[in-house]
Amino acid sequence: MTAADALECASRSYEVQQLAARVGRCADEVDAVIASLARLELQTWQSPAGRAYRLTLALHAAALRRSRDALLDAVAAVLRHARNVTLADRTGP
Repeated sequence: MTAADALECASRSYEVQQLAARVGRCADEVDAVIASLARLELQTWQSPAGRAYRLTLALHAAALRRSRDALLDAVAAVLRHARNVTLADRTGP
């Protein structure tokens, strides 16, 4: 492997790692939204409309948690790919 090849490999791996970081930040933003929904759910409206509102918020929060989990899985997959890019370039075609 030449120095230029090693530099290109490092650059590709770095770019993939940066993508993983961006996806991770998206997961963090989803966490912030979930926290905001949790604060809204704590409101003590006792009317039927208030209960329906809290139920709707809870359903949305559950969907967001599933999305966050998928984003975290994506982070792991992208990081694995970054390692594979490095390994593939080291071993050659």
